[in-house]
Amino acid sequence: MSALVIAVAVFLVVALATFVAISLLDQRRAQARLIKDRLAMAQKAPEREPNEELALLRDEQLSNIPAIDSLLRRSSRVSAIQQSLMQAGIKMRAGNFLALCTGCGMVAGLAAIIWSRNPAIAWAAIIIGAFIPYAVVSYQRQKRFEKIEELFPEAIDTVARAVRAGHAFTTALEMISHEVAEPLSGEFRQLYEEQKFGMPVRDALMNLTERVPLVDVKFFVTAVMLQRETGGNLAEILDNLSYVIRERFKIQRQVRVHTAQGRLTMALLMAMPPVVVLVLELFSPDFVSPLFHDKIGHVLVVASIALQTIGYFVIRRIIRIQV
Repeated sequence: MSALVIAVAVFLVVALATFVAISLLDQRRAQARLIKDRLAMAQKAPEREPNEELALLRDEQLSNIPAIDSLLRRSSRVSAIQQSLMQAGIKMRAGNFLALCTGCGMVAGLAAIIWSRNPAIAWAAIIIGAFIPYAVVSYQRQKRFEKIEELFPEAIDTVARAVRAGHAFTTALEMISHEVAEPLSGEFRQLYEEQKFGMPVRDALMNLTERVPLVDVKFFVTAVMLQRETGGNLAEILDNLSYVIRERFKIQRQVRVHTAQGRLTMALLMAMPPVVVLVLELFSPDFVSPLFHDKIGHVLVVASIALQTIGYFVIRRIIRIQV
């Protein structure tokens, strides 16, 4: 047994040392390649066509280590995670986030195996622990989008007033970045900076819809692009759009009032089983001890958690009404 442990330890040390050496070498090569590419771009700058689209240099690395970055870029899911982090306003790379999920899962699994010494519960704890950071990111992303939706009619009114006063559309974007609160001002500031540094307005607007995939933002971008292509009174179009968005908010509030009973039911059904188990554990531990010390009890605990999770998503789907 000791020989096996020594062999595994030696293998891990050698593999780690090899990976670090390759990562350092790859990083030096990546830096040299980056410098070479920039020099080539600088030399070819006079040869660029006048109508060639210019792109902003953005930090889109998924990991600080080039080897891991190139590996993560092969997966579209990892790129989607990076986009979710950006949409949630979290300044973290996808590689670090995956490491955080792995660490949370391992800690939860270790705590579960120490507490119950059952592999099934440990695996369930690992899955739940790894899912917790993603749930936090999803929650922050949703709250940030809700704040943007709340501020968006004010931003549209600002653009309409600026256009009506005779300012250019790009100047109105700069005004929004200074007058509207965060997080919407940051998105419009990036929109203004992109078109300021040479990106076409259409492409900058499309990037806005990718960063903020909300229906109101898509309506705004569609209206602006149609007006720029076909003409028309942009201020009147934006005034009508702002009115429609505010009316939709009223309907959404009415829907929340009518679905309040369903949301309360969901909260009660989700909180009741763990509360009942906790109360029985405090007042009658012998009654619930088979759940945590018997194999059949472990299976029932895992099955109950799975059914609770399924029930949560089913009820949430029922009470979520799109307006």
